[in-house]
Amino acid sequence: MIILGIDPGLATLGYGVLEKNARGEVRALDYGVVCTPKDERLPTRLAILEEGICRLLDKCNPDEVAVEELFFSKNVTTGIAVAHARGVALLTCVKRCGRLFEYTPMQIKQALTGYGKAEKKQIQLVTANLLHLKGVPRPDDAADALAVALCHSYTSRLSGLYTI
Repeated sequence: MIILGIDPGLATLGYGVLEKNARGEVRALDYGVVCTPKDERLPTRLAILEEGICRLLDKCNPDEVAVEELFFSKNVTTGIAVAHARGVALLTCVKRCGRLFEYTPMQIKQALTGYGKAEKKQIQLVTANLLHLKGVPRPDDAADALAVALCHSYTSRLSGLYTI
Protein backbone atom coordinates (compact mmCIF):
# COMPACT_ATOMS: atom_id res chain seq x y z
CA MET A 1 0.00 0.00 0.00
CA ILE A 2 1.24 3.49 -0.88
CA ILE A 3 0.38 6.25 1.62
CA LEU A 4 0.76 9.95 0.89
CA GLY A 5 1.05 12.17 3.95
CA ILE A 6 0.41 15.91 3.67
CA ASP A 7 1.31 18.72 6.04
CA PRO A 8 -0.74 21.61 4.62
CA GLY A 9 0.64 25.10 4.28
CA LEU A 10 0.29 28.02 1.89
CA ALA A 11 3.96 28.97 1.55
CA THR A 12 5.22 25.40 1.99
CA LEU A 13 3.12 22.24 1.76
CA GLY A 14 5.01 19.19 2.96
CA TYR A 15 4.54 15.71 1.56
CA GLY A 16 5.81 12.27 2.46
CA VAL A 17 5.25 9.02 0.58
CA LEU A 18 5.46 5.66 2.34
CA GLU A 19 5.10 2.07 1.23
CA LYS A 20 3.60 -0.40 3.68
CA ASN A 21 4.01 -4.09 2.88
CA ALA A 22 1.76 -7.01 3.86
CA ARG A 23 3.78 -7.58 7.06
CA GLY A 24 3.14 -3.97 8.13
CA GLU A 25 6.72 -2.85 7.49
CA VAL A 26 6.97 0.74 6.32
CA ARG A 27 9.62 2.50 4.27
CA ALA A 28 9.93 6.02 2.93
CA LEU A 29 9.74 6.32 -0.85
CA ASP A 30 9.86 10.11 -1.23
CA TYR A 31 9.40 13.36 0.65
CA GLY A 32 9.67 17.05 -0.02
CA VAL A 33 7.68 20.25 -0.34
CA VAL A 34 5.53 22.20 -2.76
CA CYS A 35 6.35 25.91 -2.40
CA THR A 36 4.50 29.02 -3.53
CA PRO A 37 5.98 32.50 -4.07
CA LYS A 38 5.14 34.99 -1.33
CA ASP A 39 4.64 37.81 -3.83
CA GLU A 40 1.80 36.04 -5.66
CA ARG A 41 -1.87 36.59 -4.91
CA LEU A 42 -3.75 33.95 -2.91
CA PRO A 43 -5.69 32.46 -5.87
CA THR A 44 -2.46 31.99 -7.83
CA ARG A 45 -0.74 30.37 -4.88
CA LEU A 46 -3.67 27.98 -4.40
CA ALA A 47 -3.51 27.06 -8.10
CA ILE A 48 0.22 26.35 -7.73
CA LEU A 49 -0.52 24.06 -4.80
CA GLU A 50 -3.18 22.21 -6.77
CA GLU A 51 -0.80 21.69 -9.69
CA GLY A 52 1.92 20.45 -7.34
CA ILE A 53 -0.43 18.03 -5.59
CA CYS A 54 -1.70 16.71 -8.93
CA ARG A 55 1.86 16.09 -10.11
CA LEU A 56 2.59 14.33 -6.83
CA LEU A 57 -0.53 12.16 -7.10
CA ASP A 58 0.41 11.24 -10.67
CA LYS A 59 3.95 10.36 -9.58
CA CYS A 60 3.21 8.25 -6.49
CA ASN A 61 -0.34 7.01 -7.22
CA PRO A 62 -1.26 6.55 -3.54
CA ASP A 63 -3.81 4.07 -2.26
CA GLU A 64 -4.61 6.36 0.68
CA VAL A 65 -3.90 9.96 1.67
CA ALA A 66 -3.45 11.24 5.23
CA VAL A 67 -3.69 14.96 5.96
CA GLU A 68 -2.90 16.80 9.17
CA GLU A 69 -5.84 18.71 10.57
CA LEU A 70 -5.46 22.42 11.03
CA PHE A 71 -3.74 23.58 14.19
CA PHE A 72 -5.02 26.99 15.28
CA SER A 73 -2.35 29.30 16.49
CA LYS A 74 -2.79 32.78 17.87
CA ASN A 75 -2.21 34.27 14.41
CA VAL A 76 -5.68 34.09 12.82
CA THR A 77 -4.48 35.51 9.49
CA THR A 78 -1.95 32.71 9.08
CA GLY A 79 -4.56 30.14 10.13
CA ILE A 80 -6.97 31.33 7.45
CA ALA A 81 -4.31 31.14 4.73
CA VAL A 82 -3.36 27.61 5.81
CA ALA A 83 -7.05 26.67 5.86
CA HIS A 84 -7.34 27.76 2.21
CA ALA A 85 -4.32 25.62 1.31
CA ARG A 86 -5.67 22.68 3.28
CA GLY A 87 -8.99 22.96 1.46
CA VAL A 88 -7.23 22.75 -1.89
CA ALA A 89 -5.26 19.73 -0.72
CA LEU A 90 -8.36 17.95 0.62
CA LEU A 91 -10.41 18.62 -2.52
CA THR A 92 -7.64 17.61 -4.91
CA CYS A 93 -6.82 14.41 -3.01
CA VAL A 94 -10.39 13.26 -2.46
CA LYS A 95 -11.20 13.78 -6.15
CA ARG A 96 -8.08 11.96 -7.33
CA CYS A 97 -7.67 9.25 -4.68
CA GLY A 98 -10.92 8.99 -2.73
CA ARG A 99 -9.43 7.37 0.39
CA LEU A 100 -8.68 10.40 2.54
CA PHE A 101 -7.97 10.38 6.28
CA GLU A 102 -7.36 13.25 8.70
CA TYR A 103 -5.37 13.34 11.94
CA THR A 104 -4.94 16.00 14.59
CA PRO A 105 -1.44 16.94 15.74
CA MET A 106 -2.20 15.25 19.07
CA GLN A 107 -3.24 12.00 17.35
CA ILE A 108 -0.02 12.00 15.33
CA LYS A 109 2.10 12.59 18.43
CA GLN A 110 0.23 9.88 20.33
CA ALA A 111 0.64 7.33 17.53
CA LEU A 112 4.37 7.91 17.12
CA THR A 113 5.57 8.56 20.67
CA GLY A 114 2.76 7.41 22.94
CA TYR A 115 2.49 10.95 24.30
CA GLY A 116 0.05 13.42 22.75
CA LYS A 117 2.02 16.48 23.82
CA ALA A 118 5.43 15.44 22.51
CA GLU A 119 7.69 18.20 21.18
CA LYS A 120 8.09 18.73 17.44
CA LYS A 121 11.77 17.73 17.57
CA GLN A 122 10.86 14.44 19.28
CA ILE A 123 8.36 13.62 16.53
CA GLN A 124 10.95 14.35 13.85
CA LEU A 125 13.59 12.18 15.51
CA VAL A 126 11.16 9.30 16.05
CA THR A 127 9.97 9.55 12.44
CA ALA A 128 13.54 9.41 11.11
CA ASN A 129 14.33 6.48 13.41
CA LEU A 130 11.21 4.45 12.57
CA LEU A 131 11.84 4.94 8.83
CA HIS A 132 15.57 4.14 9.18
CA LEU A 133 16.58 7.49 7.68
CA LYS A 134 20.11 8.84 8.12
CA GLY A 135 18.79 12.06 9.61
CA VAL A 136 15.70 14.17 10.16
CA PRO A 137 14.15 15.04 6.78
CA ARG A 138 14.38 18.69 5.80
CA PRO A 139 12.59 20.99 5.61
CA ASP A 140 10.41 20.51 8.70
CA ASP A 141 7.25 20.39 6.57
CA ALA A 142 8.49 17.25 4.80
CA ALA A 143 9.34 15.61 8.14
CA ASP A 144 5.88 16.50 9.44
CA ALA A 145 4.23 15.01 6.35
CA LEU A 146 6.15 11.75 6.82
CA ALA A 147 4.93 11.70 10.43
CA VAL A 148 1.32 12.08 9.22
CA ALA A 149 1.76 9.19 6.78
CA LEU A 150 3.46 7.07 9.45
CA CYS A 151 0.63 7.78 11.90
CA HIS A 152 -1.85 6.60 9.28
CA SER A 153 0.17 3.46 8.54
CA TYR A 154 -0.01 2.53 12.25
CA THR A 155 -3.60 3.48 12.98
CA SER A 156 -5.29 2.47 9.72
CA ARG A 157 -4.73 -1.24 10.41
CA LEU A 158 -7.06 -0.94 13.38
CA SER A 159 -10.01 0.37 11.37
CA GLY A 160 -10.77 -3.06 9.90
CA LEU A 161 -10.97 -4.63 13.34
CA TYR A 162 -13.90 -2.49 14.44
CA THR A 163 -16.49 -2.82 11.71
CA ILE A 164 -20.15 -2.73 12.66
